[in-house]
Amino acid sequence: MTAMRVKCPTCGRPTEWSEAAAFRPFCSERCRLIDLGAWLSEQRAIPGASAADPTSGCGSDTPASEEASLAGQGHQQGVRQPKPKRSDA
Repeated sequence: MTAMRVKCPTCGRPTEWSEAAAFRPFCSERCRLIDLGAWLSEQRAIPGASAADPTSGCGSDTPASEEASLAGQGHQQGVRQPKPKRSDA
């Protein structure tokens, strides 16, 4: 049985799609790393609301206005501040 041939997503070179192809669907490690770099530099992205978008309603249960006031006071959400030591003197 012959292996299926696909185009490399980076350079378009025909490449074999089989378990023997170490970088599939890419033709080489170079093309794989170029694609990874594009994702990491956000040249490529999955459409949708940004994870950092406070108006998306995703993530924290704390309203954005409360998070901002806590951040201004040096507090981090979900982190307890140490209790002051009691003086017994």
